[in-house]
Amino acid sequence: MHDFWKVGEDAAHSRLAAWEADVDGYDDKRNLPSVDKVSRLSPHLHFGEISPIQIWHRFKDKRSKGWETYEGELIWRDYSQNAILQFPKYATQNYREDFDRFPWRDPATDEAAARDLNAWQQGRTGYPIVDAGMRQLWQTGWMHNRVRMITASFLIKHLLIDWREGEKWFWDTLCDADYASNATNWQWTAGTGVDSNMFSRIMAPLSQSEKFDAARYIRTYVPELAKLDEPYIHDPEEFGRRPAGYPRKIVPHREARERALAALKAMKDS
Repeated sequence: MHDFWKVGEDAAHSRLAAWEADVDGYDDKRNLPSVDKVSRLSPHLHFGEISPIQIWHRFKDKRSKGWETYEGELIWRDYSQNAILQFPKYATQNYREDFDRFPWRDPATDEAAARDLNAWQQGRTGYPIVDAGMRQLWQTGWMHNRVRMITASFLIKHLLIDWREGEKWFWDTLCDADYASNATNWQWTAGTGVDSNMFSRIMAPLSQSEKFDAARYIRTYVPELAKLDEPYIHDPEEFGRRPAGYPRKIVPHREARERALAALKAMKDS
């Protein structure tokens, strides 16, 4: 296990004390995977080594945008717990029943879908920010917050694979895999959940990578691309800089977007 997580209540409070130096800048830096200025308290929260109320009391008198944003994350965790109390099968059933008719590509019956799911799990999609995130997950048992959203959106909307396949993979591989938070976040990304994001909001991983300055993050987890400068590292295939050992994109972004929107329309028309 990566040394960012040390087990136990004492370790949790040590991490909380260290986080105090960074919490004020959380709003500005939380989306930058190369900087990694997030709390990393989630494993401690999941295993009960620290509680949300202990964190809240530590910072409740702060008057910073960073703390306000992080406080919202604690509230979202509480919201997720309440969602599970109301809908215990939230990790396995769409809240929005319309999505029971969605034409997902099924890895169990579709060989191409199975290959795509495997490529996503292994970090071999040809999208550097996605591959960096999936490899970080496999190597460390953890993934940066922003990249979790990017990789989840990619599986659901670029690959048209059921969000439950991603929920199961994160559950198996994340050291902070919380039943409520994991299910709620996947259904939010898929557009299938309570008060969820719209399915039609399709994240563009290549522009996200450049926008959030992920170059150093990619170099850390995708060594095949470590020698590439910016902006080439964010989309080496587009710039004609793809190393021989790095895969081509398994699906072009525009084609994937159009396919996803067509699938959404087919669901609505059915």
